[in-house]
Amino acid sequence: MEGGGRPSAAQAVLLAASTAITALLYSIYRQKARVARGLEGARKVRLDGDLRAVLLEAPGRCVPYAVIEGVVRSVKDTLSSQFVENCKGVVQRLTLQEHKMVWNRTTHLWNDYEKIIHQRTSTTPFDLVPAEDGAGVTVRVMKPLDAAELGLETVYEKFHPSVQSFTDVIGHYISGERPKGIQETEQMLKVGTALTGVGELVLDNATIKLQPPKQGMPYYLSSLDFESLLQKQESSVRFWKLLTVVFGFATCAVLFFLLRKQYRHHRERQHLRQMQEEFRQAQERLTGTEGGEALKNACVVCLSSTKSCVFLECGHVCSCHECYQALPTPKKCPICRQGITRVVPLYNS
Repeated sequence: MEGGGRPSAAQAVLLAASTAITALLYSIYRQKARVARGLEGARKVRLDGDLRAVLLEAPGRCVPYAVIEGVVRSVKDTLSSQFVENCKGVVQRLTLQEHKMVWNRTTHLWNDYEKIIHQRTSTTPFDLVPAEDGAGVTVRVMKPLDAAELGLETVYEKFHPSVQSFTDVIGHYISGERPKGIQETEQMLKVGTALTGVGELVLDNATIKLQPPKQGMPYYLSSLDFESLLQKQESSVRFWKLLTVVFGFATCAVLFFLLRKQYRHHRERQHLRQMQEEFRQAQERLTGTEGGEALKNACVVCLSSTKSCVFLECGHVCSCHECYQALPTPKKCPICRQGITRVVPLYNS
């Protein structure tokens, strides 16, 4: 604490940072909890012959937030893998990622660093169809790349290490960057994949469409079943709730520490004022009752009793007997700080 009981700049910054982090974590927790509640309350519909009738009965031929499970089937041509034979899909993502080591001048350590240097995603129209053939109903999936979770499967992955000469190694150590290599990855949403779609289900003329919801809720195209997807979101909610509680307790601890320090400073100031007031009253009592002579003969320690001791060998007369008894061992004269070998009582007649 600084003078006047105010917290120091470091303490104020710590309290502000802790409060801001707690508020941010609480905001994320509220958002995750809202998503989990919305997902739990989503209407589950079956991909069967009754689906069209369900949408016809719904207001606006639309279910704002629905859960539907089906199998991926392409509408037109499929996308072929560039590395795996006979691998067909409807979404293809090719990624080139650079891996290198970067020298941290603060910690004096080499840290891993990853950077995507190229990524290309291709899509083709696809439907969700029932797992059992013969139902004759399909759901067209719209804007799959807008999904918060898209169930892509990694079908190819290869790491190409960097080839370095001795001079390259020396240059990398000087520059503080050591390339490790390039990682090449291909991900696909393959034809025949079981997919769980969560979004807005709408009947548009004769076509049933699954599209991103308009209520601000997330859009899912997950390879997990609905129960697993819901458990995953609930686990995320519990994680952010735990972080919020931990940082909330930390913020309360910092606030309690600062308030306790300020309270102790306030008590010390009160005690000091009380001592000053007692000293002033003692001075007034001595000067008011016995005049200047009484103040001259007052004990220099308590200022309330009369001097009654002669300290030897220094010879000072400055203390009453009670204050002499209270002096710490080894006893020294309050005036000259010389050691007291013996005390001679002083009698005033």
